[in-house]
Amino acid sequence: MSTSRTAYRTCPLCEATCGLELTIEGDQVTAMRGDDDDVFSHGFICPKATGVRSLHEDPDRVRRPLLRTPGGFEEVSWDDAFAEIDRRLTPILAEHGRDAVGSYLGNPNAHNMDAIIYGRVLMKALGSKNVFSAATADQMPKHVSAGLMFGTLISIPVPDVDRTGYFLVLGANPLASNGSLLTAPDMRGRLRGIQDRGGRVVVVDPRRSRTAEVADEHVFIRPGMDALFLFSLVHTLFDEGLAAPGPLAEMTAGLDQVERLAADFAPEAVADACGIDAETTRRIARELAAADSAAVYGRIGTCTQEFGTLASWLVDVLNVVTGNLDRPGGAMFTRPAAGTSNTRGTPGQGKGVKLGRWQTRVRGVDEVFGELPCACLAEEMDTPGDSQIRALLTFAGNPVLSTPNAGRLRDALESLEFMVSVDIYVNETTRHADVILPAPSALYRSHYDLALYNLAARNVANYSPAVFDLPADALGEWEVLLRLTGIASGQGYDADIEAIDDFVVSALIQREVQDPASPLTGRSPDELLKALEPRRGPERILDWMLRSGPYGDQFGGDADRLTLEKLEAAPHGIDLGPLEPRLPEVLRTPSGKIELAPERITTDVERLRAAASRRQNGGMVLIGRRQLRSNNSWMHNVPQLVKGKERCTAHIHPDDAERFGLIDGEQTQVTSRAGSIVVPVEVTDAVMPGVISIPHGWGHDDPEARLTVAAEHAGANSNLLADEELIDPLSGNAVLNGIPVELSPVRSEQAAAVA
Repeated sequence: MSTSRTAYRTCPLCEATCGLELTIEGDQVTAMRGDDDDVFSHGFICPKATGVRSLHEDPDRVRRPLLRTPGGFEEVSWDDAFAEIDRRLTPILAEHGRDAVGSYLGNPNAHNMDAIIYGRVLMKALGSKNVFSAATADQMPKHVSAGLMFGTLISIPVPDVDRTGYFLVLGANPLASNGSLLTAPDMRGRLRGIQDRGGRVVVVDPRRSRTAEVADEHVFIRPGMDALFLFSLVHTLFDEGLAAPGPLAEMTAGLDQVERLAADFAPEAVADACGIDAETTRRIARELAAADSAAVYGRIGTCTQEFGTLASWLVDVLNVVTGNLDRPGGAMFTRPAAGTSNTRGTPGQGKGVKLGRWQTRVRGVDEVFGELPCACLAEEMDTPGDSQIRALLTFAGNPVLSTPNAGRLRDALESLEFMVSVDIYVNETTRHADVILPAPSALYRSHYDLALYNLAARNVANYSPAVFDLPADALGEWEVLLRLTGIASGQGYDADIEAIDDFVVSALIQREVQDPASPLTGRSPDELLKALEPRRGPERILDWMLRSGPYGDQFGGDADRLTLEKLEAAPHGIDLGPLEPRLPEVLRTPSGKIELAPERITTDVERLRAAASRRQNGGMVLIGRRQLRSNNSWMHNVPQLVKGKERCTAHIHPDDAERFGLIDGEQTQVTSRAGSIVVPVEVTDAVMPGVISIPHGWGHDDPEARLTVAAEHAGANSNLLADEELIDPLSGNAVLNGIPVELSPVRSEQAAAVA
C-alpha cells in the first residue's frame, strides 16, 4: 500500500516562481495546489502550474536517448548515444575548428539550475564563438542598456511594485506573464495593491491587454515607437523644470547630455509618429514627477522592436531623472542570495561591459555578452565559407518556432552535417537532430532559481529537492552536460565527469579566495572544498554560491547566516526582506557612476530622430501577444493549457477588418517579406487600427514532430513572418513587433483548399 506524502516545489514554468504543494502517492502526483506558506507567492498559482504534473506524465516526453537511423529515431543506450556524438562531432571540430559548431539555448534554461551551472562549463569547453540563445528574441536590449549604464548585464532595476505609487508600464503584460524581468507572483494582487494605496497604473501598449484592462488608464501607441514616447517624457520633465534626480545627480554621469539629446523630442514633434497626443504625454510626465514614488517598466514589447535598446535605456533614464531609481517604491536592484556579478568584487566600481568583441561571419553583427543574434543563425549555417556552422547543439529550445524567418532556419537545419539536442520532446526543431539526449522531468531534479532571483521584487530564497528519485536508466541533466563537456574538451565520451565537476567547483573557490574584496580572500581552497562535502553536482555548487553570497555564513559557522542546509530545513523558502537601496555599491562601471549617456547608445539617437518624421502610410504592422497559458511552445502539448477556444488567432480592429474585407471567424492570409501564413480572424477593438496581433510559439503542423496534443491545436507560426534582416543594431535583438505585413481574406472554401 502506497503512503501519501506532501512535497513542496517552486514552479519552474515561468518567472513568477510560485510555490506548489504536491500530494504524492507512490510515484504519482495525485493533487496539487498553491503553497499557502510560500514566503513569496503565498498560495498564488496560475493555470500553467498544472503543466508541472502533465509534463512529468506526458507519454510524448523523451525518456531514453534517440539516434536517427534510416528508419527514423531509435532508442539507444546512453553510452551508444555519447559514443556516436564523439564519433561525429570530434572530427568536425578537428577539421573545421571550434566555430564550426554552434549552439542554441532556449528559454527553459533560465528556469533550470543544472543548465545554468553546467551549460556555461560546456560552452567554455566547446570554445565556439557561435553561441545563440532565445535572449536575442526576447530581452537582450535590456541587458545591453543595463550593462552600459550600471556595469553588469544583470544589473536590471526592478519595479518595487509592492510600494510604488505610480506604475507606468510599456509593452508588458504582467497579468499574462506574471512578471518578466520582474519576478513577482500574483501581479494582479500587486497591481490592485497599488490602486488600493491610492496609486495609479498606466499601461502604454498597441493592444488592450489583460493588464491594460485592470489599469487606471490605457494609452494606445504605434508599435515600435516607445522610444519616441519615452524621450518626449524626458523632454517634458526638463522643459517644464520637473526633472528632479535628487541624490542620484552626484552619482550620475551624462545628465546634461541626456537633456540636450531630449531637446529634439518634444511631445508635439513626435505625436504623429507615436499616435499619442502631446497633452497626454505631458500629463503623464507631470504625473510621474508629482508621484510620491513611481516606477517605469518596459518589457518584451519594448525589447523586440527596432529601437529596443534605446527604449530599454530610456525607461531607466526616466527612473533616474525623476529620482525614482534605487529608492523604495521606485525601480530598485535585487540582492540575490546566491550572489551575482554585482555582489562580488569591489563595491561601487568595476570593469564595466565590453560588447562587439567579435562579429557574425556573414552579416558582421556584433557579439553581445558572448552571444550572437539568433536572427543570424540560419545564414551562419546555410552560407558556405570558413567557420560556417556545420554542427549544432540545441538545449531546451525550439528556434524553428521562436526565431525570425523560421522557414529559412528549418531548411538550414537540414543542411547540417550533425546535430545534437538535449530536450524533453521531439519537436519542430529537435526532429532534425541526429541524436536527442533526454533531459529529466522537472520533478526528477532539484530546483533553485539562480537567474530569476536576480530580478525578484523581494529578496527571497527557496530550494526544492527532487520530488522523485531519478530512474535507474536516466541521467541527471548536469551529468548529460558534463559528458558532452568531456567530448568537447577532447576527453572522450566516457570522461570522468566527477573529476570535471571537481575542477569546476575548485575553479570557483580559487577565484573567490584570490579576490581581495571577498570575505573569503586568503582562505584555504582545500578547507573550503572539504566543507562542502559530501555534496556533489549542482547542490555542491549551489551551497558554495549561497555560503559565499551576500547572506551566506562565509564558512564561519554563523547559524543565522544562509547555507543550503538552512534552506533545506525551510521548505516554504526564506524571506530576506524588501528591496533596499544599493547605490553606489551595486555599480560596476569604470567611473563608479551611473553612465546615463553611454556612447554606444547615444550614437543611435540620430536613427530614432529620423523615425519621428516617418509618414504613416496606412499599412499594417504585426505585433505579438502574450498568453497566460503559454510561455513556451512545449506547453501546447499539455491538454489543460490548450483546452477551450482557439487562441492562435489574428486580432484585427473593426476598421481594418472592413478595409480589407475580413470577417470575424473566417481566415486571413498574412504576408511579409519573409513568408506567409493563414490564421483565423478575431475582430476586436482591443488592438489599435493598423495593427494585427498574433501570438508566438504556434505552428505545430510538422508531421515528424512527436507532439500529439499540440498537433491537434496546431495554430500558425507567426515567426514565418518575422524578418531575419530586421534587428536592433545595438543588441542584435530580433524585431518581432512592428513588422510590415499585407492582409487578404481567405474564405472557408479557400482555407480548406490550402489545408
